[in-house]
Amino acid sequence: MLSAEQYHAPVTLDRRDGPYGEVVLRRRGEVHEIVANGCFLMDTSDGRSERLLIDAAYAELTGTGHGSAALLIGGLGVGFSLAHAVTLPGWRHIAVVEREPAIIDWHLRGPLGAVSAAALADPRSVILPTDLLTHLRDTDVRYDALCLDIDNGPDWTVTEDNDSLYTPAGLALCRARLTPGGVLAVWSAQPSPTFEATLRNAGFTGVRTEEIQVARGVPDVVHLAVRPA
Repeated sequence: MLSAEQYHAPVTLDRRDGPYGEVVLRRRGEVHEIVANGCFLMDTSDGRSERLLIDAAYAELTGTGHGSAALLIGGLGVGFSLAHAVTLPGWRHIAVVEREPAIIDWHLRGPLGAVSAAALADPRSVILPTDLLTHLRDTDVRYDALCLDIDNGPDWTVTEDNDSLYTPAGLALCRARLTPGGVLAVWSAQPSPTFEATLRNAGFTGVRTEEIQVARGVPDVVHLAVRPA
């Protein structure tokens, strides 16, 4: 059965050619959607799985005795992950990497600010307008948690160049940017046993997958892994 929002035809609010292709902001009823190169990324209809991404990493850290922690969110998206992160007192610093200028603009000066404005005003948060892999290679900052939501999952990337993030070399970059005992959390639209094996082979421990049920189809998941202390 279709939801009330799915009965609405989408209305294109903005369409831009960005550095990685076309990005589109649409409205369907009261819901906003982001589409990249014709691929649906996310919308503002729910946000449970984006909040789980943050909660799972946070719980892992607090369970291992981490105190005030630094968080890197990969992908601003519609802003749910950031908006939820600032509600948790244990994060002392929250950086969000977003490579699409249009998405940043839709938050700072557009309708997605309804989700993220309060979070972006929080003194702990900062947007880094760059590609995630570039940031991981170039920065010397270490984070206690990396929460990544830049694709529909390790097996369903938005652009081909994102594939390298989920390879042993890409995961080695993630591992290098984590503090000992730090957590890597990766959102996915479907479980990926192959990615779990890759995480273990890349030297992570505590690899597991947490699921959240959706209205139809396979559950959304968060893949979790820990850099050994």
